[in-house]
Amino acid sequence: MYAAVDIGGTKTLIAVFDATGKLLEQQKFPTPKNYEEFLSEVSVSVAKLSTDDFQAAGVAIPGKVDRKHGRGLVFGNLPWENVPIQADMERILKCPVVVENDANLAGLSEALYVKHEYNKVLYVTVSTGIGGGYITDGMINPTFEDAEIGQILLEHEGKLQRWEDFASGRAIVAKFGKKAFEIEDPQDWYIISRNIAIGLIDLIATLTPEAIVLGGGVGGNLPKFKNRLVEQLKIYENPMITVPPILEAKHPEEAVIYGCYELAKIQHHKRHEQARAHHADLTR
Repeated sequence: MYAAVDIGGTKTLIAVFDATGKLLEQQKFPTPKNYEEFLSEVSVSVAKLSTDDFQAAGVAIPGKVDRKHGRGLVFGNLPWENVPIQADMERILKCPVVVENDANLAGLSEALYVKHEYNKVLYVTVSTGIGGGYITDGMINPTFEDAEIGQILLEHEGKLQRWEDFASGRAIVAKFGKKAFEIEDPQDWYIISRNIAIGLIDLIATLTPEAIVLGGGVGGNLPKFKNRLVEQLKIYENPMITVPPILEAKHPEEAVIYGCYELAKIQHHKRHEQARAHHADLTR
């Protein structure tokens, strides 16, 4: 069995997967602002699971990761800084733990669905904010693993603004007074598509992905605005820049928890192979 923990700014989800990737059970609770209270809530939730024997676990955090030391440096809307999240989760879950940024993990899970068609996949989550992960050959690309694409500066309404300040779910609610799933007006979707396209075309020019997967609360509405979005992207296409296929996420709202499972499985298999190789060296 594998454990997966998706730490969000408002809620935390703990899930159990079997070796085939089937989600067996889950526990959810509001994420406390106090880190020690959070650890207590994790312990209580894990105790409620019917399984307590895990081979490995993946933990997603909404911020920056010190991968070498297994620490969470910053957590977005949560006030935690430089906490030993890997060691704390290993103590509670009693198994090896790998920690990664949530958008990278969402990208990993979604890219693996299309790995036989595309080697370079850009995942973009348009939710409260905007985040993303760049996956190459089925792995999180280390060169861009700390990229914060929602923070890129773009000209909008005559001034430089952060992309997520005018194209995210939060910006949509501020402008239209509705969440994305409530919007039906084609003109509203034209504006939303244009604002998303302005950032996407820069990412396309920089990363040259073979496909883009859109997820998150806004991305989950892609059927409503895909044609408009592609239309807007095509405006910027030229012989040097080709707009790749735009795909709908398989799990627009749950991609992170599936990515936790995928990374835990990858790391478990890697450790297993390293142990086998070490044993083989000792017995030669």
